[in-house]
Amino acid sequence: MKTLNHWIGGKTVEGTSGNYGPVTDPATGAVTTQVALASPDEVATAVAAAKDAYATWGTSSLSARTAVLFRYRALLDVHRDEIAALITAEHGKVRSDALGEVARGLEIVELACGITTQLKGELSTEVSSRVDVSSIRQPLGVVAGITPFNFPAMVPMWMFPLAVACGNTFVLKPSEKDPSAANLLAELAAEAGLPDGVLNVVHGDRVAVEALLAHPDVAAVSFVGSTPIARHIHATASANGKRVQALGGAKNHMLVLPDADLDAAADAAVSAAYGSAGERCMAISAVVAVGSVADDLVARIKERAEEVTIGPGTDPASEMGPLITAAHRDKVASYVKGAAAQGADVVLDGTAFTVEGFEDGHWIGLSLLDNVSTDSDAYRDEIFGPVL
Repeated sequence: MKTLNHWIGGKTVEGTSGNYGPVTDPATGAVTTQVALASPDEVATAVAAAKDAYATWGTSSLSARTAVLFRYRALLDVHRDEIAALITAEHGKVRSDALGEVARGLEIVELACGITTQLKGELSTEVSSRVDVSSIRQPLGVVAGITPFNFPAMVPMWMFPLAVACGNTFVLKPSEKDPSAANLLAELAAEAGLPDGVLNVVHGDRVAVEALLAHPDVAAVSFVGSTPIARHIHATASANGKRVQALGGAKNHMLVLPDADLDAAADAAVSAAYGSAGERCMAISAVVAVGSVADDLVARIKERAEEVTIGPGTDPASEMGPLITAAHRDKVASYVKGAAAQGADVVLDGTAFTVEGFEDGHWIGLSLLDNVSTDSDAYRDEIFGPVL
């Protein structure tokens, strides 16, 4: 079995904690990789490498930093298929979705390439009599990113390219469920000329997260994930004097008015609710149908949902893949199974769905619930699966 280790100080570093987590292929359910889970000491080693690198990277010129980023952007473009393949193998999303994720990450790398103008300070003259006010922008030092499973390449690329462009050094703690893309991103950054220690990747679970939140040399933390963990990240890191960006869950609504084009609305609802198996932070999981359009809209959504092809992400015919883990699949299914008991009408029940030849995969079909009360679990919780 493949073992995925940490990336610290510009090279692969074997895990020493003795703890490993399983990485599965969601389409087959087979464990394909074991990922090293970092101890607090290993996290400290990564932070130390980042701190050492900051001594020179933080004072390097903008032209030197952006030169690396331009080369990095070119390498990401060349390797986008390889990155997408890793995403499909460990997350399960279909190839077109995976390529779209890489493209969205590349957009932020391109933004970082133009960081020179963004880092200009400000000068306001005569704000009071003979008083001018100026501001300058400076790096913080070592910053950390804790990223989710649903976009294992895009969300890290929304964080570290901008951080390093601004002169910071970075410690990335990706999801242990689909960690391989993060290592490839770091390896390509090194190939582009990013100095050793500027970007580090430590894999792990809560132990590694808590170590980052408590480490005195980490100046700021950026997090994307569930709301309960976001609250914990914010409270713990800010209590330790760090700047914190903690992005939690959402229940995104789509409002359909009586004069809407119902075919367009149904198409949009199916794409927004079921794309990437609903494992998107911005997935539309609740549709509010106003007035007389409700039943007609539900019928049109049902008709379209039944036509969606579900299968392995490697199959070009697949429009939706499996969920990330069997445990997550079962959690999503529980909302559908409990909906009727809480007063909802189950228009489509995808909980028994499977794919021939891939019976052990983490499959669930598209589910559609109608007449959902606002105090039910399905309405109140972020389901994070193909349930509308």
